[in-house]
Amino acid sequence: MAKEFDIVVYGASGFTGRLVAEYLGKTGHKSFAMAGRNEAKLAEVRDELGIDAPLVVADGEDDAALKKMAESAKTIVTLVGPYQLYGEKLLKACIDAGTDYADLCGEPAWMAAKIREAHDAAKASGSRIVFSCGFDSIPSDLGVLHVQNKAKAGAGAPAERVKLLVRAMKGTFSGGTAASFKATMAAAFKDPQVLKDLKNPFSLCPGFKGPMQPNGMEVRYDEAEKTWLAPFIMASINTKNVHRTNYLTGHSYGEELVYDEMVPTGDGDEGKARAEAMATDKSMASDDGPKPGEGPSKEERENGLFELALIGTTKDGQRFESVVKGDKDPGYGSTSKMISETANCLNEDRPEGEGGILTPAAALGEDLLKRLHAKAGVTFA
Repeated sequence: MAKEFDIVVYGASGFTGRLVAEYLGKTGHKSFAMAGRNEAKLAEVRDELGIDAPLVVADGEDDAALKKMAESAKTIVTLVGPYQLYGEKLLKACIDAGTDYADLCGEPAWMAAKIREAHDAAKASGSRIVFSCGFDSIPSDLGVLHVQNKAKAGAGAPAERVKLLVRAMKGTFSGGTAASFKATMAAAFKDPQVLKDLKNPFSLCPGFKGPMQPNGMEVRYDEAEKTWLAPFIMASINTKNVHRTNYLTGHSYGEELVYDEMVPTGDGDEGKARAEAMATDKSMASDDGPKPGEGPSKEERENGLFELALIGTTKDGQRFESVVKGDKDPGYGSTSKMISETANCLNEDRPEGEGGILTPAAALGEDLLKRLHAKAGVTFA
């Protein structure tokens, strides 16, 4: 049955939702709708953006409205988080309707619970549920795919050890990311399973227990790279998604993959001091950062960037390196383009695919990598 829309952007009047709608409108997308609970607010945003898109009204607690919206679209893009607080009903509606779904979820314990509860139902309905389609975790997920493809081509085997180093990042984490972090911490105090899922590097890989992984919360010195390393705030979700991609692809990276993400701070005492200062930073938990619905100015987004190095080493010691760069601030400018192109990729490049709760790399692989490289200012080299 033909769908009314290719894409419905849910939460289109919020800060990131507005950026997604603007991107789709400005790139000439012909079949997308802006959705949310307040029609007047949606119309105001649409008029401010100067785009032509139908409006769909659906409250996140209204099962009938969510069902109708899910049934109207090939793919739902939802920016309404934290997903553990506001995403349950929409996720179920998409699975029930067999509709594809993309979000910006960086909430590993909630994701682990949904995988346990709903992966089989999504598989049965044909709904492709693709979590984490923004800065967490597309650069990591597709960056590992890129370096592993290089290792397989060059050495005939995947890299057993991959490390991601955050070489440069200009921009702020989003208000949604901060809210998700706080919601996850609150849930962990109430439910021991949440804490267990947060600590387990393979919590998104039911039944699989891989090798010991590095402790990403500790400052340490990397002899090979000659630098001190500080914790990277996004590593907790990104590493789990990379392991889930490996799991979903029949361990195409091998069952012994060791993967971590850190921020290099330089050599010597100064590098160590910088790493220790970063490790004690509590800004994600503070109330001073951006709130959901807030974000940087257009100039700040345009002047942002990120650069990540992924270094893979094979069992016999061969080394391969990939570099992932983004041309906008990671949390908003690049993220809005990444999730938009994920939806386009689901609809245009891989309109058919097995349902289930997936990762960007497992669902879309090389097609998404090439699309982001060509269209979204996220390059892999």
